[in-house]
Amino acid sequence: MRLSISALHTSVIVILFLLSGCTITPSEQMTPIDVSQASQAKAWELQGKIAVKTAEEKFSTNLYWLHQPTANDLRLTTVLGTTVLVLTTTEGMATLEVDGKTYHDRNAQELLTGISGWSIPLDNLPLWITGQTSSKDEVVSYNSDGTIKQLISNDPQADWHVTFMSWQQQSGAPVPKLLKIERDDVQIKIQTNQWTAVKINTK
Repeated sequence: MRLSISALHTSVIVILFLLSGCTITPSEQMTPIDVSQASQAKAWELQGKIAVKTAEEKFSTNLYWLHQPTANDLRLTTVLGTTVLVLTTTEGMATLEVDGKTYHDRNAQELLTGISGWSIPLDNLPLWITGQTSSKDEVVSYNSDGTIKQLISNDPQADWHVTFMSWQQQSGAPVPKLLKIERDDVQIKIQTNQWTAVKINTK
């Protein structure tokens, strides 16, 4: 069942949240660590902003994302700190909480498509956010310091064009500061204000 057009604002938010996973519980602690490359971080925490633009509308919201090897917790919040959407995935199950309703699916991509009607490169977002590439990506150009400037990611529906607009040093590693992901029907900008490589200690 798809959301109505009036709920499209919230649906768009799902785009950035489908990479989410399980929430850190009181029995778990995160210890910040330094890495020389983002790929060395098995888990990380991100705080920033997301701006989404489609043919119907555009908006921006705060983004929180805790990424782990097999689970994620991704949330969108307003300027006042109100949670708009929570999407978690862990052990092959995706759960989306939005508009006071909860949806489940074993496939995050299918959950997003079923609710919003949109197809988003969910598997690749954790890589792009940390300046990495997947096997479907073709790097078009590099910056003078060796960081990626642009890439094209092959997709059956339409290729995604990714531009790494600026980079920064976080937790000892170079990571994108501003990322633009686009194709004909949608444009997504992700601004990373704070990226922290972490070690999850489970008691």
